[in-house]
Amino acid sequence: MGSTTGFLDVIRIENPFRAEEARLGDFEDLHMPNPPKVRHEQASRCMNCGVPFCQSDFGCPLHNLIPEWNDLLYRGQEQEALRRLLRTAPFPEFTGHVCPALCEKACNLENDATTNKDNELYLIETGFAKGWIQPRIPAVRTGKRVAVVGSGPSGLAAADLLNQLGHEVTVIEKADRPGGLLMYGIPNMKLPKSIVERRIRLMEAEGIRFELNTEAKAENLQDYDAVLLCGGARKPRSLNVEHMDARGVMFAVDYLTAATKAVLKGTASEAGAEGKHVIVVGGGDTGNDCVGTALRQGCVSVTQLEMMPAPPEDRTVNNPWPEWPRILRTDYGQMEAIYRQGSDPRIYETTVKQILTDEQGRISGLETVKLQRTPEGRFEQIAGSEQTLPCELLLIAAGFVGCEEKTLASFDLKADGRGRLLPEDGSHHLGGKFYSAGDMRNGQSLVVRALADGRAAAKEIDQKINFK
Repeated sequence: MGSTTGFLDVIRIENPFRAEEARLGDFEDLHMPNPPKVRHEQASRCMNCGVPFCQSDFGCPLHNLIPEWNDLLYRGQEQEALRRLLRTAPFPEFTGHVCPALCEKACNLENDATTNKDNELYLIETGFAKGWIQPRIPAVRTGKRVAVVGSGPSGLAAADLLNQLGHEVTVIEKADRPGGLLMYGIPNMKLPKSIVERRIRLMEAEGIRFELNTEAKAENLQDYDAVLLCGGARKPRSLNVEHMDARGVMFAVDYLTAATKAVLKGTASEAGAEGKHVIVVGGGDTGNDCVGTALRQGCVSVTQLEMMPAPPEDRTVNNPWPEWPRILRTDYGQMEAIYRQGSDPRIYETTVKQILTDEQGRISGLETVKLQRTPEGRFEQIAGSEQTLPCELLLIAAGFVGCEEKTLASFDLKADGRGRLLPEDGSHHLGGKFYSAGDMRNGQSLVVRALADGRAAAKEIDQKINFK
């Protein structure tokens, strides 16, 4: 598969970022696509490895047939390559933008891996551009009805597969637009919302119904043969300090939601960062998205606080290939902050000690403190290391602790100690007609893992309701 000397002859070329000066002036796509010739050459670097770790449990959770469709792409058989990709990947246009590419980190070429993520994005976008992507209408309907509660990655993936299996699917979403975190949890420059909306329109054409602005309740779902709960792990982790209710203190997803709604409306955000000193607590993807968003909104400065020490620049001996490399990364938001401010916005081993407020109850600054780890593995504050930072907007991106209490109450369910609806037998079946999938079942994770879990839940439901 691929060229016999592909990775020896062709260097790795990723889709390039737009220049910082240009992209900081808008919320458009971060990247520019490479031409077809480059994509074909990049696909030639995928070899017949014998044991393709890209498809293993260390690699792609969807177990995409990566060597197969890369070989077809290299040979110019783009439509057939897309067919092979779509056998396992429901929405390559989503993963092609936001997936961390576990497959590439597990590639036998390791740091010089094949550009699978860019290749799959090229294939699906080519398919849409050339009219190869058309509504797939099931030839036979089973007469079974399934409700999917939540339209994030797992909900959409489950709805897509259940519909293709012939069931009548209704997706119930409490927001005004479908997509869950794909729509409102990930900013437009990272995943353009036109791409999400394009997929929703296609799913509607295939027979899937979307009920928006609707809170799902158990008593209203009695007429369905199965109900799949995909509400995510949206309960945010808070800070154990006073004045969390001060004006100017927000949880990250609320801030990103307001920002995306403003972009879609073409207006200024109700929770904008213009003219403000912004501090983001949390160093993950969501924290990085907050940094990039605040810069685009015109903040005076942005600082990112992380409790943990800075990761090593290279793999440690206890983190070997093909595991995900737990190393220092500088994502687009931090790169933009370095460009705009002249230095990395991240401050490690630091946490918030006190939120300072003015007479009107609005945040005016933060008192931070350095941390050190004890021999027992706990973190303790270092006396005398306190520092006061200006702050008019504090964004909490410290992760999530499980599904929302309101959802649990609506369906009379009890989460486990980690806030998950994870059945003891490891299945998706909660009892009766109810099932769970995605972050609601497994806890906060990746879009690609949610897609895989949604498809797994759909297969389990199909087996159950088909043999009633």
